[in-house]
Amino acid sequence: MTQETKFADLGLAQPLLRAIEDAGYTTPTPVQAQAIPLVLQGGDLLAGAQTGTGKTAGFTLPILQLLSDKPVTLKAGRPRCLVLVPTRELAAQVEESVKTYGKYLNHSSMVMFGGVGIGPQHARLKKPLDILVATPGRLLDHLGQGTLDLSGVEILVLDEADRMLDMGFIRDIKKILVVLPKQRQNLLFSATFSDEIKELAEGLLHNPGFVSVARRNTASELVEQTVHLVPQSHKRDLMSHLIKHHDWKQVLVFTRTKHGANRLAEKLVKDGIPAAAIHGNKSQSARTKALADFKAGNIPVLVATDIAARGLDIDQLPQVVNFELPNVPEDYVHRIGRTGRAGASGAAVSLVDHEEIKLLKDIERLIKREIPKVAAEGFVAPTKIEPEAPRPPRPQQRRPQGGQPGQNRNNNAGGRNQAPRNQPPGNGQNRGNQPRQPQKAKPQQDQVQKNLSEAARHQAMPQTPIFAPKPVHRGQRHK
Repeated sequence: MTQETKFADLGLAQPLLRAIEDAGYTTPTPVQAQAIPLVLQGGDLLAGAQTGTGKTAGFTLPILQLLSDKPVTLKAGRPRCLVLVPTRELAAQVEESVKTYGKYLNHSSMVMFGGVGIGPQHARLKKPLDILVATPGRLLDHLGQGTLDLSGVEILVLDEADRMLDMGFIRDIKKILVVLPKQRQNLLFSATFSDEIKELAEGLLHNPGFVSVARRNTASELVEQTVHLVPQSHKRDLMSHLIKHHDWKQVLVFTRTKHGANRLAEKLVKDGIPAAAIHGNKSQSARTKALADFKAGNIPVLVATDIAARGLDIDQLPQVVNFELPNVPEDYVHRIGRTGRAGASGAAVSLVDHEEIKLLKDIERLIKREIPKVAAEGFVAPTKIEPEAPRPPRPQQRRPQGGQPGQNRNNNAGGRNQAPRNQPPGNGQNRGNQPRQPQKAKPQQDQVQKNLSEAARHQAMPQTPIFAPKPVHRGQRHK
């Protein structure tokens, strides 16, 4: 296909072309130009494409066309097309794409994922349905409850198949495949082709067409990639500096942990930069609101864990920052794939601590290029280093040694510093037993009991040194 190929050249119906024009698109991306004609032919398809190449429209457009060409009488809770995706965010975005391109067609669609009440989904399944977009777990819930009928599925799409396998959905997928009709069209989209993906494709696809618009595991050539070498303890301050110095209006920041995402978002807000965190521990309503605010430009910074790396679909995202490098090199490609999408340029900055150098080398080996190391213009490291706050300790409930649950709790801090067996019980001990008559203790015993109680109370508290040692910067020796 040449660059001059238009959507009108791909055999799409006029209502779809009108919707495409309304969305502001005129020229298909390479994956769309190759995949749409193959899907319209009705055969199976194996497509390899990086995220951000326009692959969602590459299957939603021809699916809408195929369903229009073969109208049938719909039944409640019995979809004609099933699209399986790994994350809630991606599910919502695919269904939004279906609505965008099908606006002039009489098609009905539904999105189904966990983390929200199942009642409204039950109610929606009582109505006719053409296209169902779902995550595997919640789909199996409905199948188990008998609220969903997959016997009418004509087209199956596995989107982000490699991500679904990474998240452990292979068993769920196999359970779903068993209840689908044997005669159907299968479309499998994946950014990478591991041995597991090849095995899945061999068992699922029949004489498939093949589309590949990028070399395996390569980063987009449109993304400008740079590295700032910085100690972990300075990263949050550098992040605030970069946003203010470059006046970034929309930046997606990736952290390795949920705790780290929360801490960074809180730091940015403290520095006067509106930010929100999005990760698996956030409620679905909180994640949806944060993403909507970010897309609308209400908040310039969205801090995310890798759960969002393959689910977010944001047009013209100019900036991605790796606050920490991922442990898996391929995840770096997925992260920076959020920018430089559909022909637009973008930039990806990575903040790399000395201990992350090995991870950086692994990434450079994967993408077959060295990422330039540059200094952060105008950044002055703070003289007072912000300490890494530990996570709040989980409360531990241990049984006293030699006793029963509920006994001797006050003078047994984690089973340590227990009072002698003949020591008179203090207040609050032997809960659940009959109260004993108070015994008059000698002054010396009073002092022992007071010391023991104080020791137990002190052990239960987190230990914070009164005089913290001065930080030793990397490269310096203790004098």
